[in-house]
Amino acid sequence: MMSSQTYIYGAILLLTLCSILTRAGYFLFGDHLPLTPAVRRSLRFAPVAALIAIIVPELLPLSGSYYNTEAIIKIVSAALAVLLFMRTRNALHLMLGGMVCFWVLRALLA
Repeated sequence: MMSSQTYIYGAILLLTLCSILTRAGYFLFGDHLPLTPAVRRSLRFAPVAALIAIIVPELLPLSGSYYNTEAIIKIVSAALAVLLFMRTRNALHLMLGGMVCFWVLRALLA
């Protein structure tokens, strides 16, 4: 029988190997597996989709009784950050504006 420590180290090693192969796969095999134009167009939206997958569950949780002061502060801060980004097209302004709005509203209302 394998000890639990050996099992954990083995799992970490295999997960690391899987992560490296999936992330470096395109660099290792990219010349041999060319991407079609449709796939290239689709991959342009991957960063936006990942960001949405991280942000939206934080702002709009599934439970209906969640909307308290903290949730309203998060939603208002996110809306301000999006408006600021639409105006300036600067990602740094998006992050700084959203966080400053969040901190100020939390200090005033919470």
